Amino acid sequence: MSSLVVEQTWLVLVDLLTNLKNKGIDVPTSINEDIRLLRTSINFYKADTTHPDMMKELKRINDSINSIQDQLLNLAQDVSEKYYNEWLEKLKKVSLGEEIYKTSKTKSRFMVGAPPGFNAARVTLKEPLAEERVQDIAEDNNLIIEFVEDNVIAIYGHGDNVKNGLKKIGSFFKDY
Repeated sequence: MSSLVVEQTWLVLVDLLTNLKNKGIDVPTSINEDIRLLRTSINFYKADTTHPDMMKELKRINDSINSIQDQLLNLAQDVSEKYYNEWLEKLKKVSLGEEIYKTSKTKSRFMVGAPPGFNAARVTLKEPLAEERVQDIAEDNNLIIEFVEDNVIAIYGHGDNVKNGLKKIGSFFKDY
């Protein structure tokens, strides 16, 4: 299977959330926050599913999925029984390992290894920048910048320094 069951379930829940909002249903803002945090947890879990501590993480992910799922399905039931059953059927399919949504084969974008107390950013550049120029920006802003790929860099540093570094890197790509 190319996608984890929890990831497919998350995709169904995001689709349901979006669909409910498009129907004009008032969805509590806490669900938006919970679903965003759930994605972060899934990416963290995917970073190393073999680590012994990940069993605790998987339990927490499943608990969160169940809570969000219950809330969204209750809202779906308010729309109509047919609507509720359509979404319930999708959730049943993914729980049996069926892939409903295609996921990209790229590795997780979750950034691990940032020093404690540092902020991190990952930037995909439209065009590669000269390494010397990137290092100048790093030195000027007291940042650690690593090339992940030719056009992808990871930036580590304190909050304002990261923001300033991102602004300087972004200035190279403004259309005039």
